[in-house]
Amino acid sequence: MENETQSLLPKNRSSNPSYSTPEGLELRSFRLGLNWFCLDQSNLWKVSLSWSFFFVLAIGVPIISHYVLLCSNCDEKHRRPYDAVVQLSLSSFAAVSFISLSSWARKYGIRKFLFLDKLCDVSDKVRKGYAEELQKSMKLLCVFVLPCLAAESAYRIWWYATGASQIPYLGNMYVSDIIVCALQLASWLYRTSIFILACIFYQLTCHLQILRLEDFAQVFQKETEVRSILAEHLRIRRNLRIISHRFRLFLLLSLVLVTASQFFALLMTTRTTTAVNIYEVGELALCSISLVTGLFICLRSATKITHRAQAITGLAAKWHVCATINSFDEADGETPMAQIVSPQMYPVDVDWESDEEDEGDDLDNTKLVPIFAHTVSFQKRQALVTYLEHNRAGITVYGFMVDRTGIHTIFGIELALLLWLLNKTIVNLT
Repeated sequence: MENETQSLLPKNRSSNPSYSTPEGLELRSFRLGLNWFCLDQSNLWKVSLSWSFFFVLAIGVPIISHYVLLCSNCDEKHRRPYDAVVQLSLSSFAAVSFISLSSWARKYGIRKFLFLDKLCDVSDKVRKGYAEELQKSMKLLCVFVLPCLAAESAYRIWWYATGASQIPYLGNMYVSDIIVCALQLASWLYRTSIFILACIFYQLTCHLQILRLEDFAQVFQKETEVRSILAEHLRIRRNLRIISHRFRLFLLLSLVLVTASQFFALLMTTRTTTAVNIYEVGELALCSISLVTGLFICLRSATKITHRAQAITGLAAKWHVCATINSFDEADGETPMAQIVSPQMYPVDVDWESDEEDEGDDLDNTKLVPIFAHTVSFQKRQALVTYLEHNRAGITVYGFMVDRTGIHTIFGIELALLLWLLNKTIVNLT
């Protein structure tokens, strides 16, 4: 393993050629984002700073906020009966994400972790698509985090502005409230962002393999040896196993913690002795939205890559069928020899779906493929299809394949729990 102590962030960009690939995959946005959340662990001082920020913002501030500012004697609009669930949920996810990122930093570097060292073996189309995904990754983080931060900020400002006389403070009331409010918002932003950031890292690694699968599908549109098809498929399967192994614990813990948090929130809000209104449940609903969003980012990426990987089997079978039928037509003399020009389509005028419906998915469509029956024998094609049928590729979590059937079940459960909570919040708005 190359340089096990390599940081997630290269220390010197100019002296580290692996920081950017020749294709121009600059990681400036990642450097800025990781530095912003104090995740740079390139030396002992930065490791200490990183862990100090984690303990202060993810553990210290929430504990002090809960016990000091619980405000049990305040009026019903300023009480926080669900604060323990909110703080425990956010801190748990922050701990899982931070430990995962730190572990990945020690074992790999950002270049190896994001498979940038493997881009020399892919096409220009894949490199370009991955570069675009890298450039918009931090924008995606802002899209998911900033709206929730705006809502949390509005709630915190309202809570301190309208309940200043009831909220405990130290020294000057206004200065104390401003400092504590800023610390609470910083803690909320840190814990939410670090979880979403880990999910985006997972989405990036999956997106590269999706691009490779889409590019791999083009081998059935041109004259290709079965040996090269098999070699490329084996490389993709190996990358999928690596991704599954790296993220399996993170995915499992995220799923278990989100579900547990949602169920616990549901049980608390359905108690007959508990009053439910927007002032008390609003922060809990906002927390649930943030956590479920991060989980869906991961599960959608895993399901999408599994679907694309398994669609290769159908594409290969279609390629085999078309080539076989074309071979028999030639042998029986049903097709005029003047029309047999390689590559050809069988039949050339069949188009069962419109271009609009097939746009963006070369792996799962009903269009027939070019025929190269003269260069690939029946036995080789049959062996390739048999291999693909018995070696299903995709993302797994401890051996369990993450496919659409599973994601539909999980989506239904999580969405039902979230909508129940939102319904309780909105119905009791007045």
